Amino acid sequence: MDLTTRNVTKTINEKVILKDIDVIVKNREIVGILGPNGSGKSSFLRTIYRAIEADAGWISLAKKDIYSLTPKEVAKQLAVVTQESNVEFDFTVQEILMMGRYPHKGYFQSDTSEDLQLIQNVLQQVGMEKFSTQSFFTLSGGEKQRVLIARAMMQQAQLLVLDEPTNHLDIQSQINIMLLLKRLNCSILTALHDLNIASIFCDRLYLFRSGEIIASGTPYEVFRPELIREVFNVETEVKIHPQTLKPHITFLPITTEYA
Repeated sequence: MDLTTRNVTKTINEKVILKDIDVIVKNREIVGILGPNGSGKSSFLRTIYRAIEADAGWISLAKKDIYSLTPKEVAKQLAVVTQESNVEFDFTVQEILMMGRYPHKGYFQSDTSEDLQLIQNVLQQVGMEKFSTQSFFTLSGGEKQRVLIARAMMQQAQLLVLDEPTNHLDIQSQINIMLLLKRLNCSILTALHDLNIASIFCDRLYLFRSGEIIASGTPYEVFRPELIREVFNVETEVKIHPQTLKPHITFLPITTEYA
């Protein structure tokens, strides 16, 4: 599933929060969106899943204008995991996953044996098969995130959009979540904070600053000390790690003035 945006622009309260954003996600790529807080990462993702509408520009999903599609048509092709869980009531894990089947059902259509089998298959893929009847609220942060990704997988969409899926997780849970995403047979667009996690797991990256794209490319092309300094205002040393063979960023304790 391919995603393309051209010149996506958004202004809120006379402040430009996105300016001429061009992003491409190719089939089965993991593409990372990086940048400091307030750089426009989440706002851009919201334009992709239509939580907010861009003032200008074009967004295409599988070469179709995303606004020419109905919400159900979009949901069959694009699944979303936001920063907030959006789970306010005490549902079981199985009930949470069944919510992901809504694009494929008509009004008042009941759950089928195929739905239940899909739940078991997806739970097995995310390593949560023993938690089917457990309350969502009793899970750890990493377990909750796996369940939310599993709910997105239940949509059987070919593009997954995630807003900081590793936020607030311990390092083991972060790595497990990214390994899970790497195994999925779909295209992925995700906002991330951890530069080294992004370097290991992403095929391509876009660096955001103040609502604009400052740089894009592979981790080898993007993770250069001068670019990291420009975007994040920190000093770093970047070397190729001997085991991952990916750029590894070491942050240096050097005081810099705020931009």
